[in-house]
Amino acid sequence: MNIRLGDNQYGKSETHMVRVTKGGPFGSVHEIKDINVSVALSGDFAASHLAGDNSNIVTTDTQKNTIYAFAKDEPIGEIEQFALRLARHFAHDFPTVHRARVSIEEYPWSRVEVGGEPHPHSFIRSGSEKRLAVVTCAGDATWVVAGLSDMVLLKSTGSEFWGYPRDQYTTLPETKDRVLASAVVARWRYSNEKVDWSDAFASTRRVLIEAFAAKHSLALQQTLYVMGEAALTARPEIAEIRLSMQNKHHYVVDLAPFGLDNQNEVFYASDRPYGLIEGTVIRDDDPADAAW
Repeated sequence: MNIRLGDNQYGKSETHMVRVTKGGPFGSVHEIKDINVSVALSGDFAASHLAGDNSNIVTTDTQKNTIYAFAKDEPIGEIEQFALRLARHFAHDFPTVHRARVSIEEYPWSRVEVGGEPHPHSFIRSGSEKRLAVVTCAGDATWVVAGLSDMVLLKSTGSEFWGYPRDQYTTLPETKDRVLASAVVARWRYSNEKVDWSDAFASTRRVLIEAFAAKHSLALQQTLYVMGEAALTARPEIAEIRLSMQNKHHYVVDLAPFGLDNQNEVFYASDRPYGLIEGTVIRDDDPADAAW
């Protein structure tokens, strides 16, 4: 029996950093960028695994410090731009690194208003939704994946679910009117780097939300496909989109024992277990790649 080392990678995960950019008179107006950066490197690292020889290892401490230094060196910009800078540095400046993948989560903040005026250096966290970017560099090839997570959508009608197989274990009643709610993770891959990252993200997010709202849904699977199709139609630079949607179940509460008629007005919101619907919408002419 032959035993060998298979695929491997290592890196520094979740370097959480806040970058304050100072502008305005005497630097009194601040902007903040709150991001969580993870790096994963693969390459010629077999000696470290097999013999404890670390001569090819770019330490994870170096990776962390590089993130901080790059953030100070020049403005972070959009997270796709920052991920590109970091991934290219690790992939091109260290000969033993064959592939570098940089993943970034961005946490949104909004400026506080005092007396109706924006405060120059106070902020409030804008919900749990996060913006995502993953850049992979391998040799001369680069792939950029953007996205979002923890976006929770709900429509209180305009959704049905019926016509499914039934057996002795099926208790779910069919319905022609239900609450449809979902926690959405969406990741989309760009076909090139000639992209206005900020505009593309905002536009894609808006299109996903509008498609969810506008489609009269017969299944969350149908809604997923319509959302992905709308994103690819609106943004020609997107090659594919992958969606993961938690079905956040809402059950009509039986109020008959209390002499009350509940016409889809009072619901029990269950957080688990939940249905998990996942799918990819892709262009026919899109080539396979290593972005994921």
